[in-house]
Amino acid sequence: MEKKLIWDIPTRLFHWLLVFSLAGQYVTAELMDNVMQWHFYLGYFTLGLIIFRLIWGIAGSDYAKFSQFIYGPRAVLRYAGTLFKRASEAHAGHNPLGGWVVIIMLSLVAVQAVSGLFMTDDIFLDGPWRAAVEDSTLKTMSYLHNNVFNILLVVIALHIAAIGFYAVYKKQKLAPAMVHGKKSTNEAGIPSSRLLAAVVVALISAGIVYYVVEIAPPEVEEEYYY
Repeated sequence: MEKKLIWDIPTRLFHWLLVFSLAGQYVTAELMDNVMQWHFYLGYFTLGLIIFRLIWGIAGSDYAKFSQFIYGPRAVLRYAGTLFKRASEAHAGHNPLGGWVVIIMLSLVAVQAVSGLFMTDDIFLDGPWRAAVEDSTLKTMSYLHNNVFNILLVVIALHIAAIGFYAVYKKQKLAPAMVHGKKSTNEAGIPSSRLLAAVVVALISAGIVYYVVEIAPPEVEEEYYY
């Protein structure tokens, strides 16, 4: 089988930037002191990554598109039946189970990023939308932000375990392809990484984040004490 380009550069960059961003958020929230401002910045950056991936899932190259790896229940169950067969067919892109794991992970990260817009460090920093909602909404957002990340950690652990399982048991090395972008496959590859389109999408994503964080939030009325 010939090695062909499957994962474009924007998809690979998104993947690794998300890894570093989530790691940075964990470190700034759990392991370091007096760096909460950086936790907020990383949260905004993560929101931008998610927006980028949502747009790229529609406008990106073939294997990056949601339409390519979101399968129906029958296809997922059929693939699940071959999961423990060593010689099961390898997919050039995400397999039917892996595709839904991607959707779950993106959804969890999106919830984490959006709920962070309503958080506070109870000292100096407030999320841009904290003053715009009632206490009941803040409690909901706080609950989500403090608990969804734990679920995300479990999903990430399962994802890493699955990569190891595929590499050792099924002899399908998935991780290297997310570095260099190529896989040995009989399926068609992609002609290019569409970098110009990715730059446009990245600028749009950054603009949306700037609007959400800096322009759209209502002004906070300062309290005066006499």
